[in-house]
Amino acid sequence: MKIKNGTIWLGFTSFLLTMLLCSSDAGAAATDDATHGILAGMHMQWGGYARVIGTWTHTNDDTLYAKADEGPYSDGQAEVRLKNQLYIGSRWSVETHYELVASKGETRKASQHLLAELSGSPASSLFLDRPIDDASRLMDLSHTLVENDDAIVYHRLDRLNLTWTPAWGTVRLGRQALTWGDGLIFNPMDLFNPFAPTAVQRDYKTGDDMALVQLPVGQSDAQLLYLPRRDPLTGNVEGDQSSYAVRYHTFIGSLEASAMAASHFDDPILAVGGSGYLGEAAWRINTVYTRLAKETGQDNFFQAVVNIDYAWMWGGKNVYGLMEFYYNGLGTAGEYQQALQNKPLTDRLSRGEMFTLGRYYLAGQIQAELHPLVQFYTTAILNLSDPSGFIQPQVVWDVATDLQLIFGGQWHWGKEDTEFGGFNAELDGTVISIAPNDQTYVWLTYYF
Repeated sequence: MKIKNGTIWLGFTSFLLTMLLCSSDAGAAATDDATHGILAGMHMQWGGYARVIGTWTHTNDDTLYAKADEGPYSDGQAEVRLKNQLYIGSRWSVETHYELVASKGETRKASQHLLAELSGSPASSLFLDRPIDDASRLMDLSHTLVENDDAIVYHRLDRLNLTWTPAWGTVRLGRQALTWGDGLIFNPMDLFNPFAPTAVQRDYKTGDDMALVQLPVGQSDAQLLYLPRRDPLTGNVEGDQSSYAVRYHTFIGSLEASAMAASHFDDPILAVGGSGYLGEAAWRINTVYTRLAKETGQDNFFQAVVNIDYAWMWGGKNVYGLMEFYYNGLGTAGEYQQALQNKPLTDRLSRGEMFTLGRYYLAGQIQAELHPLVQFYTTAILNLSDPSGFIQPQVVWDVATDLQLIFGGQWHWGKEDTEFGGFNAELDGTVISIAPNDQTYVWLTYYF
């Protein structure tokens, strides 16, 4: 059976939550012992946030977005996330996250224009902004309410899962989020919706429909995962679109170690990782090997990430810093136009598993406490082959107990024919410059 009607599922879940809440209220006054006994073992927790985002984007001359409008672009977004955790006795729970998102602005208007103009081109899936959809997920829990050239309003369920915790482990079925790996800026071991290196907030990953089993083994644990996906063309669940994985995590003295084996979009993957301490600093190493199942010009490739972080006091203030090296054997050392012809790479870019075209990167971050309520962050990434890179400073201000303000920017640098400085590529017979856009942004979030 295909579960592909987002409106029905959204309405059904909202109705179910409302009935459960009403039943709980009524149960407190009920005199029927059986009904009261069932309800007495149930309780709920509510939470969430409301957020507004303002973004101002500067487009470089002759780049893809400049073909539609030279800019600068102004965009706004408002979103609400409502969270519910329903506990049923001591072994069962249901998690539900509902999202309502409205965005409007010149970036979307330019994207819609370019999507129509470049339909079928690699650029349409690699370089243009698109809203989240559930076309490849098992359950379609998203529905667009309003859509036009410069605005979209949609709602969706980002979490909808049932958890059972028997004495021997944990079983979770449904839409959920999972993070594997030890990367702090790049995380190649995290196959499922990893955060982009430029992510402003990392509080919630996008959920996927999966079955997850966790089995404790002494002080170690094993996780088994099945993530079915639909073929976007047929709408059917296909094995070569799905993921199967097992991960084992253990302690070896003072060290932590993990190993993963997976089949991800039909590609066999093996990974190992370890972490420990060097004095008061923490270090982590992950290595990922991928065997490409489909015939291409490359049979396999490695990825590796090595990082170290350390916290200290400076002038009576808390300071935190990290350094990270990332190697991507699927990337290129400089031929970026040719990289766009590398289908294994472009597939991973369009799926949101990779975010860069190059091979060698050095990344770092400094976090300084300017005030107990004000934190200053600066993240920088350097492509070691060009060189080119970007810097992303931002300030996080806890205005009140439940109110947070973030403002910052993202600026790129590099000479011509570098990844972050821009390079020329031919798309649909037209030579354009591919370069990331500089941005400034403001996020205001109220948590409840």
